[in-house]
Amino acid sequence: MKKILKAFLITIPVIAAAVLAYWFVMPRLEGNHQQGGVVDSSAFSKPVPRLYGLAVDSFLIETGKIGRNETLGKVLSRYSLPERALTQLLLYADQVFDLRKIKQGNNYTVFLSSDTVYTLQYLVYEHSPVDYVIFDFTDSVEVSLRQKDIVTRQKRASGEITSSLWEAITKSNINPMVAIELSEIYAWTVDFFGLQPGDHFSVVYDELFVDTVSIGIGRIHAASFNHVGKELLAIPFTQDSVETYYDADGNSLRRAFLKAPLKYSRISSRFSGSRLHPILKIRRPHYGVDYAAPVGTPVYAIGDGRVIMKDYQKGAGRIVKVRHNSVYTTTYMHLSNFGKDIAVGRYVKQGELLGYVGSSGLSTGPHLDFRVTKNGSPIDPLKMESPPVDPIKPHNKLAFDAAKQQSVDLLQGIDTQERLAQDMVNAGLPALDYLK
Repeated sequence: MKKILKAFLITIPVIAAAVLAYWFVMPRLEGNHQQGGVVDSSAFSKPVPRLYGLAVDSFLIETGKIGRNETLGKVLSRYSLPERALTQLLLYADQVFDLRKIKQGNNYTVFLSSDTVYTLQYLVYEHSPVDYVIFDFTDSVEVSLRQKDIVTRQKRASGEITSSLWEAITKSNINPMVAIELSEIYAWTVDFFGLQPGDHFSVVYDELFVDTVSIGIGRIHAASFNHVGKELLAIPFTQDSVETYYDADGNSLRRAFLKAPLKYSRISSRFSGSRLHPILKIRRPHYGVDYAAPVGTPVYAIGDGRVIMKDYQKGAGRIVKVRHNSVYTTTYMHLSNFGKDIAVGRYVKQGELLGYVGSSGLSTGPHLDFRVTKNGSPIDPLKMESPPVDPIKPHNKLAFDAAKQQSVDLLQGIDTQERLAQDMVNAGLPALDYLK
């Protein structure tokens, strides 16, 4: 009797634990995963790892890169593939993807059956960091174009100039494309060949990622560039269905003329009334700015206008001259070649390719001799004033002020809604109702 009582006492806690488990655990399972009285076992299973949408545990996977002069046929020849499948591929693949566009060095992944035969099931070719092609050999051959998911991350960055914008960007581990975007946004208002130590910038931008690898940048949400003590905000705003960047006063950062006709070079000679000519060894005026740059560097029109000269002259070499209006004319000298379709009488747009840096004519090395005349008289291109175009219109003023405040908040790392809520509180208004 004592043994039975002892066994009963030992069993009571076990039964109690089972009852508690039933009452507390089972209702949750029934509520969340039970269908028709049967617990859904998938609720406890781990998600199957996938690559290009294919379950990796169902295949033997091999990876490689397209070799030199290698075709898709050569890659496929290394795997067991029925002759009819290869014939189908050659017949129908080009309707979806041109097989001739396969590039050396690009990645491919092969999915083989996991049995002992190792039959080719799929081949995935990465045409770009985003685009890939799936060749499906599981039944009749199918080819499909797909894209990887692009993840956008908003970033805020800043830097200080010591020598150039490019160096400041790379030194601060910022995506180099930011330098290009900033140089285009401020192309009309900042002389990037005259940056000073101590100039600094801040920018908020979207960076795009695929498989944790950066593939470039997206939209610039706001920027600030402090040049020789003057701060220049860049505020994106859409007016008349066109988004462009404006300064704090609502003036467009886009000007009638670009600050320079080419990118990323250095000034080797400035505007002067008396310069020693490097070849003739005599002093005479140099009414232009020389930009030293490699042969082939693109040269662009600094503004809209009509080509009034395309010629080869002994001293100037290959030369293009553009009349922009009744006041301004620009000249581009020592070109190695002319841009496509550039001809006398042709109207060109701002930023259109005119030619390429060279060393034609009297020149000691590759450079662009760039000149500007105003009302027929030469002026220093680096001191040329260019009025802004398309300022904010009066009926857009309130919307622009809001966009400007949002840009300032982004640059300062302030949450705009929190600031608005605080402003409402300070004004004695119910912030929560406002945010609703």
